[in-house]
Amino acid sequence: MINLPMNRSSVLFFIALALPCWIGTALAADRTIISPILHVDKDKGSIMVSSNAGVVTVDVTKTAKPHLNELPASGMISLVVEVRPGKHPLLKTWKVTRGESSCKNFNGQSCK
Repeated sequence: MINLPMNRSSVLFFIALALPCWIGTALAADRTIISPILHVDKDKGSIMVSSNAGVVTVDVTKTAKPHLNELPASGMISLVVEVRPGKHPLLKTWKVTRGESSCKNFNGQSCK
């Protein structure tokens, strides 16, 4: 077993180098939510779904907002969202997996 001397400055130096990597990874996380659509607020530009954390409101981009009326009430949806600390998750893409919709797949720019 190697016994290396550890002093306070070397521990602080290590933390100072490692902490930005951990924080950057946590902040840039994408997450997939598969859920029934609970509510679509076309005026505010948000979709309410359920996840392991409970009921979640997902904000949509300006590009996605015109397509919100194409989502089926109570349909099943798979969302990819960007997790933003202190804010609602932001929609990146969606796929309607159950229910009738003229916009089954939204890739972040357009419907397919």
